[in-house]
Amino acid sequence: MVLQVKNSPFDEEQVELLNRLLPNTTEAQQIWLSGYLTALYGSAATASAGVAVLERPEAKTEQVVAVKEVTVLYGSQTGNSQGIAEELSNKLKEQKFNVTLTSMSDFKPNALKKIEHLFIVVSTQGEGDPPDTAIQFHEFLHSKRAPKLDQLRFSVLSLGDSSYEFFCQTGKEFDSRLEELGATRLTPRVDCDLDYDDSAAEWFENVLSALDEVTVGSAHSSHDSAAAFASDAGQSTYSRTRPFQAEVFENINLNGRGSNKETRHLELSLEGSGLEYEPGDSLGIYPENDGQLVDALIQEAGWNPNESIPINKQGERRSLREALLHHYEITVLTKPLLEQASQFTKSDTLRNLLKPENAAELRSYIVGRDLQDVLRDFGPWNVSASEFVSILRKLPARLYSIASSLQANPDEVHVTVGVVRYEAHGRDRNGVCSVQLAERVEPGDTLPVYIHKNPNFKLPENPDTPIIMIGPGTGVAPFRSFLEEREETGAVGKSWLFFGDQHYVTDFLYQIEWQRWLKEGVLTKLDVAFSRDTDEKIYVQHRMQAHSRELYQWIEDGAVLYVCGDEQYMAKDVHSTLISILENEGGMSTEMAEAYLTKLQQQKRYQRDVY
Repeated sequence: MVLQVKNSPFDEEQVELLNRLLPNTTEAQQIWLSGYLTALYGSAATASAGVAVLERPEAKTEQVVAVKEVTVLYGSQTGNSQGIAEELSNKLKEQKFNVTLTSMSDFKPNALKKIEHLFIVVSTQGEGDPPDTAIQFHEFLHSKRAPKLDQLRFSVLSLGDSSYEFFCQTGKEFDSRLEELGATRLTPRVDCDLDYDDSAAEWFENVLSALDEVTVGSAHSSHDSAAAFASDAGQSTYSRTRPFQAEVFENINLNGRGSNKETRHLELSLEGSGLEYEPGDSLGIYPENDGQLVDALIQEAGWNPNESIPINKQGERRSLREALLHHYEITVLTKPLLEQASQFTKSDTLRNLLKPENAAELRSYIVGRDLQDVLRDFGPWNVSASEFVSILRKLPARLYSIASSLQANPDEVHVTVGVVRYEAHGRDRNGVCSVQLAERVEPGDTLPVYIHKNPNFKLPENPDTPIIMIGPGTGVAPFRSFLEEREETGAVGKSWLFFGDQHYVTDFLYQIEWQRWLKEGVLTKLDVAFSRDTDEKIYVQHRMQAHSRELYQWIEDGAVLYVCGDEQYMAKDVHSTLISILENEGGMSTEMAEAYLTKLQQQKRYQRDVY
């Protein structure tokens, strides 16, 4: 729009200068100019005059324009980081900030040079790896192509699990790399464990306080905003911090007699909860610890099971036995936990184990042991129950891929749970939640649950799009949800399932349903691999390789690839097999095949739910 003399308070020379300046300014510069004028005269004055002059001679005090442009990037595998990033974005918008919120997979890295305030929320996968959606941005930032970022102020919130050696590693790498590139840390990085609510609220408060310091005329209060952030999860609807008590309808063993495995199929009622989910989401279940292990732990330490113990920062208290049953983690050891525990004992063995040169020995000790082992191995202990409990992590929920469609099963949710039992270091060990579900939960009982949204594992919007599902063992659970949904909605897109387990006769989970869907055309193709039924072990990746030409053609025709299950072995083997197929059937080099899969991930055509 060209400014005319007749519709403005400027003379011809001023109009000419403005018309030369304004078309060449960026949106950010125009917003800066608007904020500058508002700071000088106030919004009412500028509105009534229609426009303000650029200089006021009597105003000698330097004015600093409010920071209004911020960018929030998230790298998320299961949705936690995205949820926190969205919450931060909403609160910043409430405080009149102009927020750009985007996944790292959709972000153009060269735009970093134009950003002044950046907030990163990112998780860490496996042994210190970035989540799938952050891989490309992470590689760019650590490459020689990364630009100098002297203009950038930033802060990082990192999500992880302290039971892993490389706790919050991806967030730490982003934090240090941005600093290396010249960026200024606006607030210190905050590393979050599984129980991340308080830490995230603390980071949020730090961010708002820091923005306050570079903002003039801002009406928001960082403390109040942080409090709102922390309380959002506890509003009237059921959520992660306020779970719903869901009644158990069914709890059955899917494996046949003689199987080496036990896989539970649970059906729970959501009636009255208002909870909703989509295929690809997960159900969070808060478990309770094994009562026998709790009693053995208390006896080992010589504590009083009825002693009153605080269970949260609000001062709520429970008996020691109740606290250890329902509120604290006692089966997973971490290096931070052992470091804190060492202050309560004179054991030289424990102190030596924690020395940097004994890192490998420490890793070996942690695997397959629990708190009872620690109390036995490193006594005598000089610590009260209350002091010891204060160093424990909260008992986290367990996430299970939802195995049902809400449209097909209104007010219900189904999950598929592999029961974990093993022997280690002379004792039988049990999975906390899976063995509870297998041995101590009956129909009619209730379980505290919530819905965990996973926006990175979703059916394609177009129901005609072909889908390829790769899910051995309990990894097949979300694909039962996918096919229930497609059957209910009448989707006509082709579907191909690769399933694997140990034995056909005892371990073909949901066999009757797959075969019915195959007969009715809901499922187009089914390939199975039962590793213990043949002399040479056959896995799902071998079935993929056997059908490489057709699989490649499906991908070329626009199919979406889904992988669910074990990350450490299966998902890596499947990825390598896909690379091989692209090389052999598509005539690609390894580098081209990797780039092809990266592009599929960016297009949301290669989605993984791995653990």
